[in-house]
Amino acid sequence: MELTLWWVLKRTRADRRNKLKTEINNRRAILWDLDGTIVNSEPFHRMAWREIFEQQSVHFDEEIFQFGFGRRNDEIICKYFGQNFSQQEIDSIAAKKEEIFRRFIKDDIQAFPGTIELIKSLAAAGFQIAIVSSTPIENVQLITESLGIKKYFKFFITGKDVTEGKPSPQCFFLAAQKFRLKPEDCVVMEDAVAGVRAAKSAGMYCIAVTNTRPGEELAAADIMVNSLEEVSVKIIEQLFDHAKK
Repeated sequence: MELTLWWVLKRTRADRRNKLKTEINNRRAILWDLDGTIVNSEPFHRMAWREIFEQQSVHFDEEIFQFGFGRRNDEIICKYFGQNFSQQEIDSIAAKKEEIFRRFIKDDIQAFPGTIELIKSLAAAGFQIAIVSSTPIENVQLITESLGIKKYFKFFITGKDVTEGKPSPQCFFLAAQKFRLKPEDCVVMEDAVAGVRAAKSAGMYCIAVTNTRPGEELAAADIMVNSLEEVSVKIIEQLFDHAKK
């Protein structure tokens, strides 16, 4: 009888602690980049850009492709195709590039190791979760639906929702505003230099994964890992709690 009562009291205290932690996490947000962070889309973006550059009779190489990491399509198009295009023409080229991308990736969408498991565990722990990406909404929907993770995100912010792409912090400020949270209550998950810069400029914490960039280029992040398999709910909670001290 005494052992049973002790077990009930211990379980009750644990339940209260877990409930309190969930309530705290409900006032925190995890903002996810998509390309290169959740999904291995780099090869398909490279193929799509190569095809677009060929159509425009413009030279394409690895340096050009690397410049585009985390940046908006219109910024890339204006830089390499010249300033003589109208906004309608720029939008048309960008839309065609993304159509090509979706054609390439639709049958081969693969999440990076540990990503889906981490998203599910963060949702279970009570965190608010969103995608903040420069990629079009059609890409976000295709990828999240194919991976079975769409339901875990409260909303998607894409390039059409902002006037400035990363490394501008505008997209992350918008996400915090939609969650009604302060920047310091947000952690950004990123793989690109522009994304890390945007997160830190916004005053947010950042976990960078070296899926697409070498570690030395992502050194500004608060935590850097080689795989999201190394990240857990506990690590993210500790990042918040340590920063508050």
